[in-house]
Amino acid sequence: MLMNLKIFKFSILLFSFSIFSTISQTNEDIPFNNIAINEIPKPISSIIFEDFSGNKINLKEYKGNLIIINFWATWCSPCKKEMPSLDALSVNRDFKNLKIFPVNMEKPNVIKTGKFFDDLNIKNLKIFFDHKLNFVKEFKLRGVPTTILVNKNGEEFARIIGDINFQDKKFVKWLLKYD
Repeated sequence: MLMNLKIFKFSILLFSFSIFSTISQTNEDIPFNNIAINEIPKPISSIIFEDFSGNKINLKEYKGNLIIINFWATWCSPCKKEMPSLDALSVNRDFKNLKIFPVNMEKPNVIKTGKFFDDLNIKNLKIFFDHKLNFVKEFKLRGVPTTILVNKNGEEFARIIGDINFQDKKFVKWLLKYD
């Protein structure tokens, strides 16, 4: 009986070790600790938002592309820190099917958001708004910056909570796997 208990405890220990080593192996290639990957990608519904001119954009129209939706605000210091690297990522020629939507989460204000982009010398990105808070409802957003990564099937496969350097070589290499 005592021998069976020891074997059982040892088996549990081996099983636990194998689980933890599997988890760390799967997370090994994730470039930052603030990236949460969904084990099973989550389908997203058709979300309507607006561009800088007030034109309606339907996220479903971009199926077949790797999509980055970055939620930001003009008062957010981490947003200011990461936006230039997101701008640079948008012109990275290694990506063939990348679409980036920086969505301002404040009440739409063309002058204020335009100044934010001008002050940071953002040249390649466009400004988008979600004044009906469709994204907040769909993705249960809690703060900015938050970045949602959507695969070519229109599913959220990962999200970034907080700021990152979108030009980091490890991040770019990891993201290219989804392009």
